[in-house]
Amino acid sequence: MSASLTDPHSLTFTPQEAKLVARLRTPLQVQRYLNSLPYNIEPTGATQRSFRGVVEHEWAHCMEAALFAATVLEQHGYPPLLLSFESIDELDHVIFVYRRAGRWGSVGRSRDPGLHGRRPVFATARSLALSYVDPYVDYSGYVTGYAVVNIAAVMGKYDWRLARTNVWKVERVLLNHPHRDIRTSSARIERLRKSYRAYRAAHNGKKPLYYRNRDHWTALPSEFCE
Repeated sequence: MSASLTDPHSLTFTPQEAKLVARLRTPLQVQRYLNSLPYNIEPTGATQRSFRGVVEHEWAHCMEAALFAATVLEQHGYPPLLLSFESIDELDHVIFVYRRAGRWGSVGRSRDPGLHGRRPVFATARSLALSYVDPYVDYSGYVTGYAVVNIAAVMGKYDWRLARTNVWKVERVLLNHPHRDIRTSSARIERLRKSYRAYRAAHNGKKPLYYRNRDHWTALPSEFCE
């Protein structure tokens, strides 16, 4: 088995990939790059692309963005940590997470404005995860659990970084990984859902940005800022 599958420093990047890795040295730079890509709505069928697939196709959904961030930032000394959310409606979400000066932050891409990145201001991974609870509530979903997973440690020799094929095994591993419960009262969920429905009805379907602690969020993609 090639060493490139287990040693991140032996990866053979294409010239285009190598330039991106050299340019995107921080989580904020990676977030800005992902913000510039269209969200992958999978028009021709479900995909689960690696970093290489994102570079080739130039769009990404949440898991693809997380794998992109993990691959790039691993080259700059960040462990490839993914935070997996479980939702009551099984529309789960995955982000890349990191620590800087002892504080947790994240990089993410989503169809929902509140599920993108966070600045490294959170004392624990759990407090970071809790910052997503309110923005996660929509017509049917809310967070029920989370897990932080070192994807390199659990995937072994599986090529999740540079595969040209879909990396479905990563999704299966995350789904099967034990998650820690996040419990939110039904009254709070119903209050958040009522506000969400009312806002979208009053604003021609636009998704809300009225959440607390917006200063903890990283900049959003342009489609949410118009």
